Amino acid sequence: MVAFFGVYWSLYGWALALGLVLSIYIHEMGHVIALRGFGVPASAPMFIPGLGAFIFLRSHSIAPVQDSRVGLAGPLYGLGAALFSWAVYAATGAKIWAVIAHFGAVINLFNLIPVWQLDGSRAFHSFTRPNRVVVIGCAGILWLITHQAMLFLIALGGAYRLFTKDAAAEPDNTGLLQFVGLLVALAAVTVFAPLQ
Repeated sequence: MVAFFGVYWSLYGWALALGLVLSIYIHEMGHVIALRGFGVPASAPMFIPGLGAFIFLRSHSIAPVQDSRVGLAGPLYGLGAALFSWAVYAATGAKIWAVIAHFGAVINLFNLIPVWQLDGSRAFHSFTRPNRVVVIGCAGILWLITHQAMLFLIALGGAYRLFTKDAAAEPDNTGLLQFVGLLVALAAVTVFAPLQ
């Protein structure tokens, strides 16, 4: 974490570096808390300068719905950090808080792309094909409204996942509501927390 902080401090200054480190830490702790809630031991977040952070799972034998909740827990906690930063910006007018909120929202949207080992991919484990269509439609509409590139990538990744053989048999309406809610809220933060 200290090395990660140092890299971003040298690039963007200490305030933004600290805001990004804390935002990512909160995101990763969301995963840790969700995993421990399911009785799965997990490490503290490990930071990789320039890339982000991850957690080690000491065992991994949870159901698709639980895996989805663990995947979505990081962005849910990350949304909380972004909203807090946005609220401080709204209360104080200090631009650094808007930048932290904006970057936090973008980082969490990136994590919702449903490919590889990203959080969105874990969330999709419990989604039926119709659930996936809803996510694609929501991400596409939000992209048209906001022009936030991460939303386009989420829709594109979701379209790819329509053709994979891992779709769930039963709908996960709770997970779907969480995913769509995250898309709407994070997209709103990117719009209302300006970079300049």
